[in-house]
Amino acid sequence: MAPLPRVDIDQPKYDQSTYVGRAKHFFLVTNPLNVLASNKKLEEARQIVLKYRAGKEVPECETIEDVWRAKYLYDSAFHPETGERQIIIGRMSAQMPMNTLITGGMMAFYQSTRAVVFWQWFNQTFNAIVNYTNRSGASPVSKSQLLTSYCLATSGALATALSLNRAVKLMNPLVGRLVPLVAVAAGNCINIPCMRMQEIRNGIVLLDEKNTEVGVSRKAACLGISAVILSRISMAIPGMTMTPVLMNVLEKRGFLAKYPSWNAPIQTLFCGFVLIFATPMGCAFFRQRAAIKVASLETKVRENIQKKRPDLDTVWYNKGL
Repeated sequence: MAPLPRVDIDQPKYDQSTYVGRAKHFFLVTNPLNVLASNKKLEEARQIVLKYRAGKEVPECETIEDVWRAKYLYDSAFHPETGERQIIIGRMSAQMPMNTLITGGMMAFYQSTRAVVFWQWFNQTFNAIVNYTNRSGASPVSKSQLLTSYCLATSGALATALSLNRAVKLMNPLVGRLVPLVAVAAGNCINIPCMRMQEIRNGIVLLDEKNTEVGVSRKAACLGISAVILSRISMAIPGMTMTPVLMNVLEKRGFLAKYPSWNAPIQTLFCGFVLIFATPMGCAFFRQRAAIKVASLETKVRENIQKKRPDLDTVWYNKGL
């Protein structure tokens, strides 16, 4: 068998300088079928990646496409910096099935106070797991920090949902159906920064073109966290705006009055369909390996980099997911 061609599999297969390239990349990383891969299959993919990186023969793969398939399965389950296997429901490949259940529940039972409390708690519990799982690898999260961010985000989302539900009771039913989206956005704005407070305080690792550490920046951390918040909210917007419109139409036409038991299944299935596309497309809004100009960094960080590497114009960092 002919030797496999050598490509840099630590760079995504598709061009990350374009939105389309990033979307193709994340369609593979967030593929919900990856959640079904057994630990044995994941370990096989990891061994293929490690052997190919080391320049060794990979008898399991006949073509370079086999290597890429193993690499994307590896990327869907292992942290990009630490190489640790991630908690299964914290993986980006679990976003679509988990958010289908959560979004469907929030959208279907938004009028019941008990249901609002349950689904917002469930959502923020899931978000805390995802944020912890996809944090920057060089920034450990303490148990107290984890608990604080979880409590603040859950409280914020609940306060937003319950207060808005009261405020919109006399408004158009469509407005009420949009309350869960606002609560989700509020929770993300609290949960993600709290979960990654270590990065905001201490900074995030900066790398050169060869992935060698050249510094640590708080500004880069804030930019990365802001991008993650916007990406997460953008993932939720399509399903949590299109679903209320669909249900409002069905309600006006008397469909829900005739078939009330179809309310939750229709919303859940429709949300799932939308999330198949919204999850990777939301992730693709920003590059995971983000770039920042050395000249725009904090003064001390900039001076240290320029002293060590005066030729370096741009540095990179992992913004997280």
